[in-house]
Formats: sequence, structure tokens, C-alpha cells
Amino acid sequence: MRKRRWFVLVVVLPTLLAALYYGFIASDIYVSEARFVIKSPDQKRPQLSTLANLIQTTGLSSGQEQANEVLEFVRSRDALRALEKNAGARSRFAENGDPLSRFPGLFADNSFEEFYKYYGKMVDARLDSESGTAILTVKAFTPDDAFVINDALLNLSEGLVNRLNSRAQNKAIAEAQKQVELASDRARRARTALGGFRTSQEVIDPAKQAAGVLDISNNMVATRAALQAQLDNMQRVTPQNPSIPALRNQINAISVQIASQDSRVVGSGQGIASKMGGYEDLYVEQEFATENLNAANAALVQARNEAQRQQFYLERIVEANKPDTPVLPRRLLSVIVIAAALTCLYFVGWMLIVGILEHAPED
Repeated sequence: MRKRRWFVLVVVLPTLLAALYYGFIASDIYVSEARFVIKSPDQKRPQLSTLANLIQTTGLSSGQEQANEVLEFVRSRDALRALEKNAGARSRFAENGDPLSRFPGLFADNSFEEFYKYYGKMVDARLDSESGTAILTVKAFTPDDAFVINDALLNLSEGLVNRLNSRAQNKAIAEAQKQVELASDRARRARTALGGFRTSQEVIDPAKQAAGVLDISNNMVATRAALQAQLDNMQRVTPQNPSIPALRNQINAISVQIASQDSRVVGSGQGIASKMGGYEDLYVEQEFATENLNAANAALVQARNEAQRQQFYLERIVEANKPDTPVLPRRLLSVIVIAAALTCLYFVGWMLIVGILEHAPED
């Protein structure tokens, strides 16, 4: 023993301590595992060429990107705070387990940062890049604790996906809704302005009204021409006809009416023609505002459909299980690994010392 005292101190004694710890002190650790994927309701994808498929496989799909965001959240301090509040994670890791395994342990304080470091050792969240499946693994000292924490993390992940969907949907729809409100206000102001112009100018549609007045005037011009032809013929054939004065008076009256109708169209100041410019400006503004409103409403419908199509949801492939057998620690394997590592360390040190002694001076 005296001759091999360093071997005993470096290898045998630590191995015996490890065997004592793993054999009689180390607590059983239960592992709960869950798997999920992030999917979109729009599962119909266009057929891609072989080259496009090869290019697409070089990156992450949108669902995998969403899964990575969820896993980053699971590994974050925010998730740990939520677990402390909703699942009592701190007490679950502190009340069970041996002094070296439980939180805060022998050489750590009870701060949140120390608990976050401990949380990183007990919870593992990773993405299987080949299948696109997110794997969530939770270690605890009882089956119930492992299950409760894993299930709580799944619920928190679903809540995060729903919040991200709601945020993206509300942002897109809110912008489209704002454009609809602006277009509605513009169309309303255009209609009000056009109605005010019609009321103040006592006109409905100058173009149509002018066309009606001109039709009346043209009919009277035709009637006057016929009467004038009749008068000329009568004066030439029967100059003493007593109907000539009456016919002449009728022609004069029609001429006055024609002049009156013409003045309604082109008269200065209150003529229909003077009102057409202002009316057309307001009418064009109303038509443009109406088209703008229709386009904004169509964009709002499209934004809602696009938000629904791009919405993601978390689908649980494997629910969080309640383990019935501890899988950690691997007691015998751990003792063997410690013994082998210490033995290698001992022989490396021994060879180093022997080499030094061989090359030392004789004196």
C-alpha cells in the first residue's frame, strides 16, 4: 500500500467514492420526452422541379424556422419564469434528489441565474433536421415532475405559436383596415362635396340636363323651320291670307323659346355649361375614391385570407410521457468511466514523472 499509495489516492479511493455515491446516494432520474412539429394549414404546395427540390433541401422550411423559434423560447429565461409561476419548477427540482443532484446543490446559491444554468442541464430542446421534428426532453427526480414540466413546456410552446400568429395577423389586417378607413373617408368626403355642389347649383347632372335642353331646342328649331317654310309658301301663293300674321307670330314665339333654351346651356354665369367643369371634377373624384375604396376592401379580404393561409400551429406527434422507470444515472457505467479516466490520468502522470527522472542529472 505504501509503494502504491499514489495509485490508491488517485485511482482507487476516488473510484470507491464514486461507487459509494452512485450505488447508495445518487437519486434516480426520470426522463420525459415529447415530439412536435410546426405546420401550416396550407399544405398544398406546387410541384417543384428536381433542381428546385435540391435547392429547397439546402435550407429550412418555414415550419422548421418556426420550430427553431419555439425551441429558442423553451431554452430561454422567459420559459423558465413561466415554469416557476405555472408549474412550480424550482420547488420540484429543489425538494427531491440527492444533495449533489438537486438545486441549488452544494456549491451554488439560490439565485435565478444559477437556476437557469441548472435548468439548461435538466431540459433539452433540439430539432431533428432530417425529419423536421422538435424533440423536448425533461429530466426530473420523480415521474410526475418530469411529466408536469414537459407538458407545461408544450403548453407554453403552443401559446407562443398562437401569439406569433395573432401578432402577424393583426399587423397585416390592421394596415389593410387602416387603408379601408382612409379610402372610406375620402369617398364620403367626395360624395358630400358632390351633393353640396348639386344643391348649391340646382343641378343633378349637367351633361344629361344640357343634352335634354339641346334636344328640346333642336326640336323647336325643326318646328320653326317647318313653319317658316309654310309661311314662305303662303306668302308666295296667297299673300292676302289672314293666317299669315298668326303664323308669323308663332314663328317669333318659337324663336324666343329657342333663344331661351340656348341661354340655359351656354349662358354666362348660370348656364349649364359653366357648371360642367366643377361638376366633372367632383364626379371624377367621387369615382376615383369609390374605386380606391373597392380596391382597399379587396386588399383587406386578401390580407385576411393570406393571414389565415400563413398561420402556423403546433401539432404534437408524441405527447409528454410519464416515465415508469428511471434511465439515469447509469450507475455501473459511470463508475467504470471514472475508474478508466483516473487510471489513464495516473499512468500519464507516472510516465511524465519517469521521463523527468530519467533525464535528470546524476548529481
